[in-house]
Amino acid sequence: MTAGQRRRCFTLLRSAGDVWACALEVNAWRRRRHDRPLTSYQELCRELSCSGPGTFGELNTTGARSVLRRFSDAWFAAAKRRTAGELSARFPRRRRALMPVRWYHGTFSIDGRRVRIPTAKGSAPLFVRLARDVPYPVEQVRSVTLLCEGTRLFLDVTAEIPVTTYPSGEELAPARIAGVDLGVIHPYAVAGPDAEGLLVSGRAIRAEHRMHLADTKARRRAVAQRAPKPGQKGSRRWRKYRCRARLIEGRHRRRVRQAHHEAAATVVSWAVRQRVGALRVGDPRGVLDVDAGRRHNLRLRQWQIGRLLQVLTDKATLAGITVHLVDERGTSSTCPACHHRVPKPRGRTLTCKHCQFSGHRDLVAAASIATRTPGGGTTTPTAAPLLPEVVTHRRAGRHLPGAGQSRRDPRRPNRAARGSVGPRRPAPSPSGGESLAYTARNHNNHRPPR
Repeated sequence: MTAGQRRRCFTLLRSAGDVWACALEVNAWRRRRHDRPLTSYQELCRELSCSGPGTFGELNTTGARSVLRRFSDAWFAAAKRRTAGELSARFPRRRRALMPVRWYHGTFSIDGRRVRIPTAKGSAPLFVRLARDVPYPVEQVRSVTLLCEGTRLFLDVTAEIPVTTYPSGEELAPARIAGVDLGVIHPYAVAGPDAEGLLVSGRAIRAEHRMHLADTKARRRAVAQRAPKPGQKGSRRWRKYRCRARLIEGRHRRRVRQAHHEAAATVVSWAVRQRVGALRVGDPRGVLDVDAGRRHNLRLRQWQIGRLLQVLTDKATLAGITVHLVDERGTSSTCPACHHRVPKPRGRTLTCKHCQFSGHRDLVAAASIATRTPGGGTTTPTAAPLLPEVVTHRRAGRHLPGAGQSRRDPRRPNRAARGSVGPRRPAPSPSGGESLAYTARNHNNHRPPR
């Protein structure tokens, strides 16, 4: 877009932030007067109509009402959580400089890559050109949302898509159930009904989080001396640094989000090939309530359990697959053969010392999850779980740096010489004598289970 279009788009986002701040300020005044807060969408819209046209610049009534809808939903969601006993839930009290603006069907127009964004009455029309075509038919688009992430402007498109239909003889069978275990090393581990399994590796996603954290710490240490003191105005160099930091942060979030979508799409496509009609997903969100220390709490937040569940549910629903959340407590630490408690292993292999059972820990958990009833507790199943015998391995996040075959991050300098293969190993003698190569170290010194 041109500089003028970019300036007008950011003006709309700032005007939306003013609408959010006005809702906070009005409720602050009423709270000081001990009056009832204005929280319902209808009451907030009446206050908006009393303010008159032109109060928020080029932002029209539809865009301002979308911000009020977001404020009302946030307030009632916090009230519902506090009523349920979650006292850590907080009402919306923080001001935001930029707020997303949504326009509904009939207020905007899409012509190929050209989108007309509605503005206030008396303002010039605003046309923007998209970077790529809209992936849905125009008649299915229901709303567009203008938002900013890392100094970059995006237009989020919401469309109504029908559920996938399958030809005769290839329909999904509701009786075919697969269990899904969520994790960090493997975002999705699936155990199917025909002794089929799927492991989606998320090591590239974990490496992206670690490298991004290391890069962020290095940048902060480098500019610590140039940071303005509290209450001191920042320089132009500092503003450029902050702009660059926001751009890198937004790029990191987009990379991880795309990897999550790739992992969920892999699971759904595998379930469609297996004709699975229902997925039983273990819900591990209870671990977020446990304080496990500063480092482990960061790893849990980077896991993004809620997003993994939401992405998988959306894609499965679109494919016609039903998703049920079940309690996953004890599935990764219980032997499926003798139901004894097994200590957490160091690696990915679960070994029971009572019955000598051995299997992949995530697949064992997925198989146990498949036998649990939605809404039930952590009961021991009457029938033994069907453990996968044929496992399909996939990798999520192939677009991430270093996720290719080389497994090398391009952001890290290669300190070794290019093409270096280490110390040369002499070839074995033709006479069949002992090789002169260096003796390899044996790291497999653990004792076999008794």
